Amino acid sequence: MRRWSNMILNRLLIAGLLVTLSCRDVEPPGNAAGHSSGLILRGRYTLAGEKSLYSDYRPVDKQGRVQVVVEIPVGTNAKWEVSKSSGNLEWEFKNNKPRVVKYLGYPGNYGMIPRTLLPEKSGGDGDPLDVIVLGPAVPRGTVLKTRLVGMIRMLDGGEQDDKLIAVMLDSHFGDIKSLEDLKRRYNGVTRILDLWFSNYKGSGIMQSGGMAGVDEARAVLQAAIDAYAKQQQVIAE
Repeated sequence: MRRWSNMILNRLLIAGLLVTLSCRDVEPPGNAAGHSSGLILRGRYTLAGEKSLYSDYRPVDKQGRVQVVVEIPVGTNAKWEVSKSSGNLEWEFKNNKPRVVKYLGYPGNYGMIPRTLLPEKSGGDGDPLDVIVLGPAVPRGTVLKTRLVGMIRMLDGGEQDDKLIAVMLDSHFGDIKSLEDLKRRYNGVTRILDLWFSNYKGSGIMQSGGMAGVDEARAVLQAAIDAYAKQQQVIAE
């Protein structure tokens, strides 16, 4: 009897150790979602491909679908970002450590729209436009064709940091066309998104201005596309 008790105890200890290891602050570079087959891991903290993920993809394709580069797959916490200068996907560092968001995993595939910019002089954060894409997890670095359905108006330390909401076309969210559709079909999703983005950096850092419909989301997207094009024109001159 004691032998069986010891065996059970050992198995529980091993299981607990595995859970502990899986919950470490720092994820291995190739996490459960992996990365796009079109990218190569350079060192531990950089994914690079033949194209710049920032400047070599159109923000909107010929069919009007919004293209999103996935930086953080749904359910994960490692804070990777597309570098505007190199066009590579890089693990962001904070306090000399690869950054991991200390909160619940991202509620959707989080990423950016190529060739967009929220200019600092206009109250933005100087970065590309952020998007949360509803649908199953895809590998980091995937370029998704999506449909905009709305937006969360956000301020990060007083700077514009809006989060567009999009849906993955080949998923069960694929026929959603508006926030009204989303609320009717998937009750609670918009509240989850608003709560998540309002709190993931800690109390009082992010301020939500509430949800906005697809028309306002498209207007913000077009302004960000125009701002990028204007910046490129200035650089060329």
